[in-house]
Amino acid sequence: MALDVVTEDRAQLVDLLQRWTLAAEQMTRGEEVGTYGAVDGPVNLPPEDTGEGIGLPASGLTITIGFGPTLFRTADGVDRFGIADRRPAALERLPHFTADALVPGRSDGDLCIQACAHDPQVAVHAVRNLVRMGFGTTSVRWSQLGFGRTSSTSTSQQTPRNLFGFKDGTANVKAEERGALDEHVWVQPGDDTAGDWLAGGSYLVARRIGMTIEVWDRQPLGDQEAFVGRTKGTGAPLSGGDEFTEPDFQMPGSNNTTIIAPDAHVRLVHPAQHGGARMLRRGYNFVDGSNDLGGLDAGLFFLAFVRDPRTHFIPQQTAMATQDALMEYLRTDGSALFAVPPGVGDGEHWGQSLFA
Repeated sequence: MALDVVTEDRAQLVDLLQRWTLAAEQMTRGEEVGTYGAVDGPVNLPPEDTGEGIGLPASGLTITIGFGPTLFRTADGVDRFGIADRRPAALERLPHFTADALVPGRSDGDLCIQACAHDPQVAVHAVRNLVRMGFGTTSVRWSQLGFGRTSSTSTSQQTPRNLFGFKDGTANVKAEERGALDEHVWVQPGDDTAGDWLAGGSYLVARRIGMTIEVWDRQPLGDQEAFVGRTKGTGAPLSGGDEFTEPDFQMPGSNNTTIIAPDAHVRLVHPAQHGGARMLRRGYNFVDGSNDLGGLDAGLFFLAFVRDPRTHFIPQQTAMATQDALMEYLRTDGSALFAVPPGVGDGEHWGQSLFA
């Protein structure tokens, strides 16, 4: 969920971040929010907790927040909270890529909240309570509910499939690759002249990518595999091997071209084409009913954590937007970038190093 801050009172915003941190600690332990929770408080006051999580375990709940570019300076150039000089240089509104059809109400935001859990009701409960606590300080800008996962983030996981039926995220950074995480995901001290408050954090790219499911489902299997550059069954590159075999982009194919086409998705986004830059993708599928044409409003809620979007996302997306054969079947209508602060220690709150 993305939110806009509706106050210009710095102390009020910091107070909300402090209360959010405490509530997140409670909910990730499987507890109710507040001192009295959902049912044990005074009967003449609204409950502190909304109650739909009563009896449910923590279900692996994690909660992440992020700060958008407009938190530091509005689109009109106003520094509401005295932190404009602390905005990292990389924290700019993402460019409008070719073929984007962005809806303002599904893009950007001052703050974001991401809640992930094995039970969607636990995740919704977490976001609902944090948003409720923000009444008078924040307002909801957009939200998205996703399911499953579209990239593996550990060597212990099998690679999942997206709604096109293909394995997604084969080359994703894995949790066991500690050196790669430091190089490609975590912001390092000295990365930015705005100070090291973001060191140990990351940047979160969020893109709502609609898929024209019905059109895709009519394409021959061979064409689908050519567009992606991998086999649909095993996920192996068309140049041979298994899923984790490095693609051979020089292997000749038919019609005087390579077996992995110049416009194949796997070629255009491969780290070898972008100076070795990788990203930690943690996206989800979504199905939001039907659209106005009677088709499924479905697709990929793309989420990726990167050390620097200028090197680890924008070049890859630019190449994809202008050359990728898959773009005929994709329509991005939401886009946002957030700076995700480092985790909090005992007695700390989200954003403490930013507002210190």
